[in-house]
Amino acid sequence: MNITRSADAQWLIRAAAQTDIPARALQAYVAAAGKANDAAPTCGVGWNTVAAIGYIESAHGTHGGGSLTTTGQASRPIVGPSLNGDGFAAIPDTDAGALDGDALWDHAVGPMQFIPSTWHLAGRDGNGDGKADPFNIDDAALSAANYLCAQGRDLTTAQGWTDAIYSYNQSDSYMGQVRDQATAYAAKSGTAG
Repeated sequence: MNITRSADAQWLIRAAAQTDIPARALQAYVAAAGKANDAAPTCGVGWNTVAAIGYIESAHGTHGGGSLTTTGQASRPIVGPSLNGDGFAAIPDTDAGALDGDALWDHAVGPMQFIPSTWHLAGRDGNGDGKADPFNIDDAALSAANYLCAQGRDLTTAQGWTDAIYSYNQSDSYMGQVRDQATAYAAKSGTAG
């Protein structure tokens, strides 16, 4: 299920076309999986798993008509619905509205949809600019990959992969969506996993 490889230019162009993932997002997913696996060699997270989450969470940073800049920045803020208990979990504000603009309730933010309190703990600088920004695909993808690898998880096993996805979103339907999308990305890119 998890495929990680070097994002050489030819592969990136071909895989982006085959999977309909914007090349800038795909570059971030491959780099994030590689860095996460370097940091936790027993993890085995694949770019396709990170990409599947990016697709479900924000259509690779294009939700609401947005796009990613050449530097990986979301062209417009990606802010999820209010987590006020109406159809979603009730999560009172944890960041005084700094990331999501709401000082009453939290909202998931950025291309990988991190809740502000989770971002505070898990946010990483993926592009080397010295700050962790949930609205930057490099930072968000690396943070997501590291989050999936936390607690010594081995994503090359069915149970390790399932546990990782549940840690991201505790929903059976979400887990199924990620599994199906990750499998499709592996198949479309011509890599088996």
